[in-house]
Amino acid sequence: MKNFAALFKNLDCTNKISAKIRHLEEYFKSTRADDCAWALYLLGGQKIKRLLGPRMLALIAQKYAGIPDWLFEECYETVGDLAETIALVLPQCETSIDYRLSEVLGNLLKLSQHGSESNPEIHILDFWKQSASLERFLFNKVITGGFRVGVSRQLVSKAISNSFQIPVEIIQQRLMGSWEPTEEFFHQLTSKESTQDDSSKPVPFCLAHPLQEDCSNLGDHSNWIAEWKWDGIRAQFVRDQNQLHIWSRGEELLTENFPDLVRPAMKLPENTILDGEILPWDGTKILRFQDLQKRINRKNPSEKFLDQNKACYVAFDVLRLKNQDLTNTPLKTRKEMLYELLPQGNQHIISVAESLRHDSWEELKLLRNQSRTLGVEGLMLKDMEGKYTPGRVTGNWWKWKVEPYSVDAVLIYAQSGHGRRASLYSDYTFAVWDNENLVPFAKAYSGLTDSEIGKVDKFIRQNTLEKFGPVRSVKPELVFEIAFENIQISKRHKCGMAVRFPRILKWRTDKKPCDADKLEHLKSLIHEKQPFTEASK
Repeated sequence: MKNFAALFKNLDCTNKISAKIRHLEEYFKSTRADDCAWALYLLGGQKIKRLLGPRMLALIAQKYAGIPDWLFEECYETVGDLAETIALVLPQCETSIDYRLSEVLGNLLKLSQHGSESNPEIHILDFWKQSASLERFLFNKVITGGFRVGVSRQLVSKAISNSFQIPVEIIQQRLMGSWEPTEEFFHQLTSKESTQDDSSKPVPFCLAHPLQEDCSNLGDHSNWIAEWKWDGIRAQFVRDQNQLHIWSRGEELLTENFPDLVRPAMKLPENTILDGEILPWDGTKILRFQDLQKRINRKNPSEKFLDQNKACYVAFDVLRLKNQDLTNTPLKTRKEMLYELLPQGNQHIISVAESLRHDSWEELKLLRNQSRTLGVEGLMLKDMEGKYTPGRVTGNWWKWKVEPYSVDAVLIYAQSGHGRRASLYSDYTFAVWDNENLVPFAKAYSGLTDSEIGKVDKFIRQNTLEKFGPVRSVKPELVFEIAFENIQISKRHKCGMAVRFPRILKWRTDKKPCDADKLEHLKSLIHEKQPFTEASK
C-alpha cells in the first residue's frame, strides 16, 4: 500500500508524460504481480461497489476522531472532499502497517459482494487505525468510488510495454473487456509467449479529434473519406467461435441488450470484427437518439418490445476479416472490403456507412450545414491511407460537428467540484426566464478558466441564499453563455426540456440577469428533424 501511495504521489506531482511513464515503469518492475494487477485495476478507472453511504462513513469517522458533527461539517466544507476530510481529521497513527494492496482491495471486493451483512465498518476502522494519512486518503477514495489519477490507459499500457518488452498493441488488446485483478491475469498480460489471448475481445477503439480549424488546412479533399457523424452507440461486433459479442466503446458487453442485431450478424464470416454505430430505426429510416434510450439498459427484451423499439447497425470499418488482422491496412482498402461484405442503405438492419461524395471542401461544408435537419451531429473526416490506431491519434480521424446551440442563462445553484476543484464551487446549475421566474434547464462544470472559477467561487460564498446539503442557492446575478449539442422534450425536467452535453462558453460579464434568454426561446430550438433517408444524401 505504501508503494502504491508513493506512485500516486509521484504521478500527481508531475504533468510530464515521460516522468509519469518512468514512475509507472519503476512501480511495475519492483512490485509483486498481484499488487500490480490491483494497481492496474484502479489506474484504469475500475471501481469497487460502495460499502457504505457517505453519511454513514462520515459518522464512523466523527466517532473515531472524537469530534462533534458541526466541526466535521465545517472541515468538510473547507476541504470539499469527503475522503480527504476523513483522512485529515482521524488521529495520527504512530506506527503504521504496510498493508498489501491486493489484500486490502481484495477484502473490500469480498465485503462489497456480501453487502451490509459483512459489517464493513469494522474493517474500515481497522485500516484507519493502522495506516498513514496518504494511505488512508487513497483507501477512502476507493471506498467512496472517487479514486482518480491523471494517467490514461494508453500511458499505462506504454509503461507496461516498456517494462516487459511487449508491443504496446498487444498490451492494449489484452486489457480490453472485463478481467479480474489477479496475479494470474497480470502474468498473462505481461507474458511474451501467452497463447491465451481472448479473440472474443474488441480491438482498442480508434477515436477522433474535434476539427477546430478550417477543413482546407487538411490538404487535398480527395485524400479524405467523409461520413455522417451518427448520434448512437459506438460498438464493435466481434464474430468469433460461432458467437457474436457486441462491445460498447466503454467496453461493456451489449449482446443481451440487442438480440435483434445478433441474429443477422451471425451471418458474418467467422473471426470478423466490425466497428460502427448502433442506431434507432423504424425499418426504413434512422430515428433520433432519444428513440434508442429505451434500449440501453434493457437486457433480454421481449419480441414485442423489440418490434416497437427497433435498432440497426451501421458499420464504418472492418478490423478483422476471416481471422485476417486489417488494422494496419489503409482505410480505403478496408472500406472496399466492407462494401463487399455488407449491403448499403438504411432499409437493412446491418449495413455499411456510405462515404459521402464530394468534389471540394466547399461542397462538404454545405453537407455539414444540413446535419442538424437530418438528425446527425456533423461529419467524420478520415484519412484514406490511415491505419486503425488505438486511442486519439492526431491527423487520422476528425469529427467535424455542427456549431452547438447556445443560450444566455443565469447561475442559480452551485456545488463543490471534484479532484483538484474539490474545495471550490465549480459545478453549476443554470436557468432561463419563464415569465418572471427562473427555471433551471442545465448543469455544467466545464468551460471556465481557473481564474474565473476562483472569482465565481468567491461570489457564491458571499451571495449564498440557502444551503441544501452540498448545494447552495445563489443570488441570480451572474450570466453565462451555455452551449449544448441537442435539445428535446422531456417530462422529467421542470423546464420540460433536456439538453445534451451542456458546457460553459463564456462568462457574460457584459449582461445583466434580465438579459438572459427566455423559456420560449429554448422551446423554439426544438423542431421536428427530418428522418434520415437515402434521399437525404
